[in-house]
Amino acid sequence: MPAIGLIIIGDEILSGKRQDRHLANANALLQPRGLAISWVQILGDEPQRLQETLRRSFASGDIVFCFGGIGATPDDRTRQCAAAALDLPIERHPEAVKEIEAQFGEDAYPQRVRMAEYPQGADIIPNSFNRVPGFSIKQHHFMPGFPMMAQPMMEWVLDNCYQSLFTERKVEHAVLIMDGQESEWIEFMEKFEPNFPSLRLFSLPKIDDDGRRFIELGVEGQAAEAECGMLEIKAEIERRNMQWEPLY
Repeated sequence: MPAIGLIIIGDEILSGKRQDRHLANANALLQPRGLAISWVQILGDEPQRLQETLRRSFASGDIVFCFGGIGATPDDRTRQCAAAALDLPIERHPEAVKEIEAQFGEDAYPQRVRMAEYPQGADIIPNSFNRVPGFSIKQHHFMPGFPMMAQPMMEWVLDNCYQSLFTERKVEHAVLIMDGQESEWIEFMEKFEPNFPSLRLFSLPKIDDDGRRFIELGVEGQAAEAECGMLEIKAEIERRNMQWEPLY
């Protein structure tokens, strides 16, 4: 099972001019399919850093969804950086050219048609919003920075390229432990993880306005095993005679 990563590209994200929505949208698509994001990187439009990042991610074997920088203006450099990272030439994809011509007619030239230029050997990702495709190459999928375009394009990629990876949706169960300190639970957590290797165990400390401490302790995984893991956590809380309440 390859790891799944996101690369979110754009100076406007780093500067705060725009708030990222791609991470939330990607989770909304992946989680119902039993998939999860392993890593996220947010990059500006600086070509050297973008090229170096893509070179590493191409070599990783991960599935990567890239958002932003595939337009035709000079500050859109993702297509060129992807080609350079793969040591491939840029070429116009005939199917992408047809889509852009169908959408814009004569106005596709001379500028909009540049958006059909991809690394050699790329496949197109259909864009139902305005027919300007994205592209895929080496398990990397490049889409526009506009979330309303990118989300359905990512959904198309998942359903057409990775359906064999879909599994049962994972669930989370958690409790809130009153007056708890994380340090008190380290030994238990170290013993718990080898017994439930397919579960993700998490602990989130909280402090309220009055300075009282709490621990949100829980697990994520397939439903049956998550339920078993949660029963073990509850039994340990009861053994320690601590107050708690269910969260979800």
